[in-house]
Amino acid sequence: MHLDLTPEALLTQLGYTKSEQTLKQINAIIKNTKDFEKFSPHIPSFIDALAVEKGYIAMSNSEDHLKIKCEEDIGADNLSAFTDLVKHWANKYKLELKQVPNKNTYYIIGHI
Repeated sequence: MHLDLTPEALLTQLGYTKSEQTLKQINAIIKNTKDFEKFSPHIPSFIDALAVEKGYIAMSNSEDHLKIKCEEDIGADNLSAFTDLVKHWANKYKLELKQVPNKNTYYIIGHI
């Protein structure tokens, strides 16, 4: 099954309310993320997997990219599982990620 995520559907998947500002931001992110359409159908299942490890995907306020984060009060076991999950997903879908120094936050730069 092939799933095309519209900007509106992606906003809903990420938990955002559709507005002029959020649509503008998600469209900028899609445009700025290399080959977004190659991995975007897998974002909903990744969101579900991240939730188990207290992680989530959000729109960045500082860069035109989606970011993968985990909750601040995450335990060591969840942090290890979160990190493994992020790396596995990036390798599986051939994604370039940029980690924020000294944080458990990753920007999705795009398809390699």
